[in-house]
This record gives sequence, C-alpha cells and structure tokens, in this order.
Amino acid sequence: MSRVANKPVAIPGGVQVSIDGQTIKAKGPKGEGVQSLHPDVAVREDAGSLHLSRVDGTTDELAMVGTMRALTQNLITGVSQGYEKKLELVGVGYRAQAQGNNLNLSLGFSHPIEYPVPEGIAIETPTQTEIVVKGADRQKVGQVAAEIRAFRPPEPYKGKGVKYANEQIIRKEAKKK
Repeated sequence: MSRVANKPVAIPGGVQVSIDGQTIKAKGPKGEGVQSLHPDVAVREDAGSLHLSRVDGTTDELAMVGTMRALTQNLITGVSQGYEKKLELVGVGYRAQAQGNNLNLSLGFSHPIEYPVPEGIAIETPTQTEIVVKGADRQKVGQVAAEIRAFRPPEPYKGKGVKYANEQIIRKEAKKK
C-alpha cells in the first residue's frame, strides 16, 4: 500500500476546512483555496486531520489517493504558511522593479518587459536583482516564477539571465581556435 496515501493531512490551528462532497475548501491566514477530489477518492475529517482513502480498492485508485493527498497537503500548507520562490537576475544592466500590479523587467532587450501579476500572487523586489514571488497556491507560484524566468533563461557560457535562487548553471567552455 502507498505510504503517502496512508498519512493523514494535519490541519494546523487557524485553518478552517470544509468538505462538500468531492470538494475541499480551506481558509487560513495566508488566503483561501479549493481542491477538487477525484471521484475514486473518499475523504473524511476527524480529530484535526483529513484522511483520504479509496472508494473501491483497485490499484489505480491507490495512486490517485496519493496524488490527491499531496494536493490536499499543498492546499493546507498554502493557506497556513504560504509559498515563495526567489529569482535572481544575473547580467550587467538587468533590473527588476515591482510597481503595483506590474513587474517591470529590464533584461538587455531593446524594450522593457512589463509582466502583469496574476491575482493571488504578490511579487516583491528587495533589490534590483532579486525577485520574490509569494502566494497561497503552490502551482500558481511556480508557474509565475517559470514565466518570469522564461523571458531570459540563463545561458551556459556566461551564466547571464533570470535564474532560481538555488539553481546551479552548468557552464560550457568557450570555443577554442
């Protein structure tokens, strides 16, 4: 049996969870979120935790229970603690500035890039070369960080571009004559 599916999802203090059929709604200090469950997965709440299980008992359902449990855990963690991704800009003249609901990027192109910040996401720029993406939805935080990185991904020769804070760029040797 799956180890992930057997673990209950703990509900921390300050988080309110309501179950309505195959939908889990969570509300906490960092926001609120909704997670729809697969029809083959059953959920029950008891003693401050959520327990997910199979409806029938086939092997395919067990994999789905593990997936739904992980997504539910991400939902609970997001509304209680939140998620954040840090990006770094490496290169001469590369700058970022958060202005209202836009992120202004100067990445060496002939024009500045204006990235509209989606709802539910907060972007901070502690310095001109750092970007911090914060939010309650783990998938949305990762997607926004990936979209910002895609404007100028790091190149392997000088390492210039937008990279994640903990990302290691594998460098290539320059062409020899």
